[in-house]
Formats: sequence, structure tokens, C-alpha cells
Amino acid sequence: MPVKIVTDSSSDIPPEIARELDITVVPLSVRFGSQTYRDGIDIMPQEFYRRLVAEPVHPATSAVSPGDFAGVYTKLAAGAAGIISIHLSRKVSATYDAAVQGRSLMENKACPVEVIDSKFVTIALGLITIAAARAARAGEGMQEIVAQVNALIPCMRVYGILDTLKYVMKGGRLGKAGPIISSILPVKPVLTMKDGTVAPIGAARTRLKAIERLCGLIASVPMVQGLGIAHSTSEEELLSFVEKIKSILPDVKPVIAKLGPALGVHGGPGSILVGIQQDIKAAAAASESRERKITFSLPSMQSIKEGFRQRRKEETGQPFVLRFDGMR
Repeated sequence: MPVKIVTDSSSDIPPEIARELDITVVPLSVRFGSQTYRDGIDIMPQEFYRRLVAEPVHPATSAVSPGDFAGVYTKLAAGAAGIISIHLSRKVSATYDAAVQGRSLMENKACPVEVIDSKFVTIALGLITIAAARAARAGEGMQEIVAQVNALIPCMRVYGILDTLKYVMKGGRLGKAGPIISSILPVKPVLTMKDGTVAPIGAARTRLKAIERLCGLIASVPMVQGLGIAHSTSEEELLSFVEKIKSILPDVKPVIAKLGPALGVHGGPGSILVGIQQDIKAAAAASESRERKITFSLPSMQSIKEGFRQRRKEETGQPFVLRFDGMR
């Protein structure tokens, strides 16, 4: 029996790829007022963005329930050697924890279930899940696939741009900083993911400059093996962006998907998120380089002071005193 692969709809895996690779996608929910919809089942991206722009009440998203996960796992267990369930970062959603709870509730305890925090969202999670599904289809065992997934996670990079901060503010994610940031709404935020959370790394004044910055970030990643684009922009701009990607990475065919509610509720229309799968060896080398930078240390302030003190004493016979805001 094969290993079954499960993810959640925040992975933004195109439906045709999910069907081809037998990936079970468990839907998150999005709520407009009192109405709740299952992502990709009751509401599709086009309708979601239409309502996001048109309706006065900002929607909210919610994680899958433990009971729903238990039902999925129980159903799959009958024909599976094991189940690997890969989900968006637990730092931005309760979905991972719900999957862990669902595992304990499933009826068939004989089927092993491995729940993995991908530390990513949207298409980066999608690329990791696709890689796992391809390994499962190739007949690899559960432990081998889990090892591959854990090795792949540090190889992922995510960069993206938003067209506006308006939807981030509507969702309350800016907190007390909202009034300050609202004064610079015309900027186009440039984002990445660090340690499981979305983080800003810059901004551009125009859409064109933001896309140029995004392309520059993509070009800076060495030894790219795979790339995915999740977007809520126009088809015209998407095609133009894909052509730019081809000029940077001519041998890499991108996976292209619509950005779903999980991140779209905060990004809004005009968002472009790019997941980049780096070669494992290149990622390891980059990690070693970062560690070398981290472990490198400058001389201590005390040793610098001692050096100046000794030199001044030798040259003038007078003691040296280093002051900082009145402190010695």
C-alpha cells in the first residue's frame, strides 16, 4: 500500500496537480459575516476576491477542526501504509495543532500518521507537498519521505509583494502600528518568511519597482530546482511576470496557482508570492555561511579600550578615558 499525502488548502496547490498526485487537500474556512465557506469547495478565488473588495465586513479565516482531520485520516488509513500530513506554519495558524489532535482522534490507530510543520505558507508549502507526493508515487517508504521533507524545508525561500497594506490593516495585523503605516499606504510592501512568520524586507514606491525588486530577490537565490507562483493579480501582469522569471531561470518551469483566502485575506488583490526550492547542497552551504557570520565576533569593547589606553600611555604618558554619554 502507498503512503498517502495530506495538506491544507493554504498550500494553494492547483487542483489538477493535487488530483494527478493523489494529494488530499483539507479545506480551511473563510467567513464573511455569519456565512462560512470551505476554501476551494464552497468558494473559489475569483468569488473570494470579488467579495473581499465589495463587502463592507472584512472576512476571517479559520483552521480545520481536529474532528475533520480525524475523519480524513480514518478514511485514508484503510488503503495506506502511512499518512504524511504537511501544513502551514504553526506560527500563523492553528492548523498544525489541529492535525496533531486529529491524529489522536482517528479510529484506525494502526496506520501511522506523521504531522509536519512546513514553516511556510501558500505555494512554498505547495512545493514541499508536491515533492512528498512525487516520492510517494515513486514507491518510497514513509520514513524516507519524512526525511526528504525535513531536508527540503530549509531549502525553501519565499518572497512576495503586496499591492497595498489596506487588507493587512483591515485584518488588524498591524496592531498599534496601523495609524502610522496608514500614512504610507501608497508603498508596495516586499515580504519574505523567516522562522515560520511573514516578515517585511522592504518596500517600493511603484508597482514596477516592486516587481523589479522581487525579480532581483529571485535572481539572488543560487541553484534553484523548483519555483511556484501564487497570485491574485491580473492575467496580463502574471504573464509578464512569468516571462521575467523565464529570463532569470530558463530551465525552471514554475507551478502557477491562484492565491487562496488563507493569505489572500491579508494580501488582497494584486499580491504575488513566489516559493523557491533551492538545491539541498546549495542550501546547506548557505546555512554554513550564515553560521560563520553568526559565530564571527568583533573584539570586545574592553579589549579596544585597553589597546587605546596602552597606546596613549606609550605616546603621551597620560591615561586614556573612553566616554559614552557621560559613562566610563
